[in-house]
Amino acid sequence: MEKHIKGIFLNRPNRFIAEVEINGEIEEVHVPNTGRCKELLIHGVTVYLIPSNNPKRKTKFTLHYVLNRGELVSIYSQEANKIVFDAISDGKIKELSEYNYLKREKQVDNSRIDIYLSNDEEECFVEVKGVTLVNGDVAMFPDAPTERGSKHLNELIKLKKEGKRAIVFFLVQHPIAKSFKPNWENDPVFSKTLNDAYDTGVEILVYKCKNSLEKIELIPKSLDFDLGE
Repeated sequence: MEKHIKGIFLNRPNRFIAEVEINGEIEEVHVPNTGRCKELLIHGVTVYLIPSNNPKRKTKFTLHYVLNRGELVSIYSQEANKIVFDAISDGKIKELSEYNYLKREKQVDNSRIDIYLSNDEEECFVEVKGVTLVNGDVAMFPDAPTERGSKHLNELIKLKKEGKRAIVFFLVQHPIAKSFKPNWENDPVFSKTLNDAYDTGVEILVYKCKNSLEKIELIPKSLDFDLGE
């Protein structure tokens, strides 16, 4: 993993930019997460950045980790797909160990499902959601309303009704979490759609990561979840 640069978070003028103090200088850095992350991105908190090698990019750094309750929390949302894909490839997810074909992304109608698996008997579609919000020790998703998330769940429901195996995979990127539930207060539509999906037979898997500045490791043990309000 690339060497991280330590900084102090100051504020977030918009969804994509944060102001961070690095060695006494204020830098605008890229925020690779469209969620609110308000419980993480607090003025004065320690953050760790990845430097960019692209001289044409407007920002020199990407915000990767936030230090929260003594743990490094990854807010790099797109990274969640790769972590899960690699974990499946390495046989760390027992529920998905019986497939001999694995690929990133599969077009389904107007959506792109994150991971596609198959064997001689069935096809399996996995949609990955990175989770950073933890209330106490309960991970919650989403931290902001997500029409796109509900759309993906409806695609999984459709696939399940067509006889395919369909899974929504919540990757909790805050190591302190011990269980998961949908965030009814922030997005009741997504939360209800998740319940509908589960009732239809869409499976829910919840795993978490242990993060360090050297690497991110998926812990090969699923977490419990509760779909109630």
